[in-house]
Amino acid sequence: MIIIIAGPSGAGKTTVCKLLVKDDDRLLYSVSATTREKRKGERDGVDYYFISEKEFKKWEKEGRFLESEKVHSHYYGTLKDIIVESEKGDKEILMDMDVKGKINLCKKIKNAVSIFLMPPTMGEAVKRIKNRNDEKEVEIKNRIKTASFEVKEIKNFDYLVINKKLKETISTVKAIIIAERHKVKN
Repeated sequence: MIIIIAGPSGAGKTTVCKLLVKDDDRLLYSVSATTREKRKGERDGVDYYFISEKEFKKWEKEGRFLESEKVHSHYYGTLKDIIVESEKGDKEILMDMDVKGKINLCKKIKNAVSIFLMPPTMGEAVKRIKNRNDEKEVEIKNRIKTASFEVKEIKNFDYLVINKKLKETISTVKAIIIAERHKVKN
């Protein structure tokens, strides 16, 4: 099973994914590649593979990505290796991605479970982005502008979860995953 958690910046996607993986040994977190700068506390190979744009383009040509996209002036890509790794360990893949990435990935993988994670308000999303202390004002405005497109895509997701209280959000996403594990597929 592939579970995609996507939504606008500041929704809490990465936090939710990390807590889910920590609490469920059946989940394998998909570490994406990116050309953006590393944020405080992030680790290469754990949070992302931080690579140059030149190396990213090389990986694209080599066919190493399931999907890749330019978002907020940086490139992001989901590595194909995660599928092989999950099959070896009989794991379910948990992906944290932007909405464009979800759209691209679902063109190739039709049975992925998609969860749109929404901040309680856009004001709260802006506050969360600013609390990272690594975004310039122009980048924050760009992320807000992108969020208006992303919200329109909710209709193309399986589930909507509003991340108001983290503990409740984790419980809701866990319930979705458990339900999907027991779903009778046609």
